[in-house]
Amino acid sequence: MHAVETLALRGSLQIDIRRSGALIESWRDENMIMPGARDALARLIAGDGAGKIVTRFGVGTSADGPASWEDAALTTPFIKAVAGYSYPAPGRVQFDWRLETSEAVGLVIREFGLITSDGSLFARKTRAPIEKADDISLDGAWTIIF
Repeated sequence: MHAVETLALRGSLQIDIRRSGALIESWRDENMIMPGARDALARLIAGDGAGKIVTRFGVGTSADGPASWEDAALTTPFIKAVAGYSYPAPGRVQFDWRLETSEAVGLVIREFGLITSDGSLFARKTRAPIEKADDISLDGAWTIIF
């Protein structure tokens, strides 16, 4: 008898949108883990993962839903470092991020991404547009589940 186990890699994105500090929307949805993520994880556990650590998040303008092999980058991206990470439960890592009122002003945000230090797109999610004005801030938590 052979035991076969499949790694069900998935993610969940939580976003809180604030206008002038007041919460106006809280949104959560599952997200796509990009095919390159499996390669990044394989390299990391073998000790050959230079550049494969998730260090940044980004927002972009594309409304096209995630597609497995075609998505390599965000469209018209605004990218910054994640604020931190934690391990909320076994087999989970959560990346926290924040977009300040002064950042990405004028961008119509439709896509979100987790990005490795070598610039590879690790995870991606699209949603209804957020018109980023100078009174809007976003707080997010992106959980990758193994």
